[in-house]
Amino acid sequence: MENVILSRFEEIEISGAGIGLRSQHYQHILDNKPGVHWFEVLSENYFGEGGLPLYHLEKVREHYPVTLHGVGMSLGSATSLDTAYLAKLKRLVDRFEPAYVSDHLAWVSVNGKHLHDLLPLPYTKEALALVSDHIVQAQDFLGRTMLIENPASYLSFNNSEMTEWEFIGELIKKTDCHLLIDVNNIYVSAINHGFNSIEYINAIAPERVKEIHLAGYEDHDTYLFDTHGHRVHPPVWDLYQTALERFGPVPTLIEWDTDIPEFSVLMEEAAHSDALLEKIS
Repeated sequence: MENVILSRFEEIEISGAGIGLRSQHYQHILDNKPGVHWFEVLSENYFGEGGLPLYHLEKVREHYPVTLHGVGMSLGSATSLDTAYLAKLKRLVDRFEPAYVSDHLAWVSVNGKHLHDLLPLPYTKEALALVSDHIVQAQDFLGRTMLIENPASYLSFNNSEMTEWEFIGELIKKTDCHLLIDVNNIYVSAINHGFNSIEYINAIAPERVKEIHLAGYEDHDTYLFDTHGHRVHPPVWDLYQTALERFGPVPTLIEWDTDIPEFSVLMEEAAHSDALLEKIS
């Protein structure tokens, strides 16, 4: 049965630039059917048994492909994965048949305590084994391959035994997962920690990258803060072009989570992404 599920999902393909689905834009999307290639859905916002969010998602899904992007799986937690969470996600996956399901290389909960941030983990062999086990468990439960997103970070651990990109490379080998490469997160982390963002991108296996995220950050003088509340900044667009040259015309999301603007602003950002994708195609 799992193989049947996998093959069905693999038939759902996306391309071009997508936009994050937000409640402020439900009516505009349903009334106008804008020329968006696909929408990304924040999984946890649709875990309820009914109500307006699921109603609107049903209507949007009738016209557009979707991806599911989560922030609550807590793959890096020292405690076991929450099977109740996975069950809710699987119901959503089976109902809406997303092209991709993704979550973060981070942790957000431990021993039943939930936080509101994507927290970092040390890049050690011990952490690698833990995260790998969790990804395999989640993939087996969902019956499909997941996309894992690289984090934005503001601190590093003294006991890390490898770079972030080396950790991700080992993660692929152990779990056979795919990647969601957030170019903005690479740029933010590179500035904050002083590593070379091009070296990071060149270390990633192109065939594993199935989706890219773009977003805006805030400059706090001594560090960059990944807020997802601004237009994509010029240096991130430049790094995105470098990423496309390495990875090819990968489907790309315009991610905007705070101070959400008019839908037309998101369409402008998506059009910029589409123009760069066209040059690579």
